[in-house]
Amino acid sequence: MRMLRITALVLLALLAWLQYRLWFGHGGAGDVRALSHQVEQQERDNGGLQQRNDALAAEVAELKSADGGAAVEERARSELGMIKPGETFYRVVDRQPAEPDRQDDATKEDNP
Repeated sequence: MRMLRITALVLLALLAWLQYRLWFGHGGAGDVRALSHQVEQQERDNGGLQQRNDALAAEVAELKSADGGAAVEERARSELGMIKPGETFYRVVDRQPAEPDRQDDATKEDNP
């Protein structure tokens, strides 16, 4: 009878130790949950990077196509501001409202 109690106590202690390792130990449920979140975050990052890579691949394909000269010309015009010989480049700049001079305001207040 005493041997049965000792065996049961040892088995109960072993079960408690295994449960502790399962829930709180290295490689336990907490670590699995954290790794799952990391995997989800990495998949989201990879999705964004895949979209960027697809856009760059499409741009490269457009530049390498038979009509790639037009794409190169478009990029040169828009990004580098290049113009063809004989063309005239016009830059339209919106005027900002002039700020009143503070010094002029101070002299106006002194002289009524």
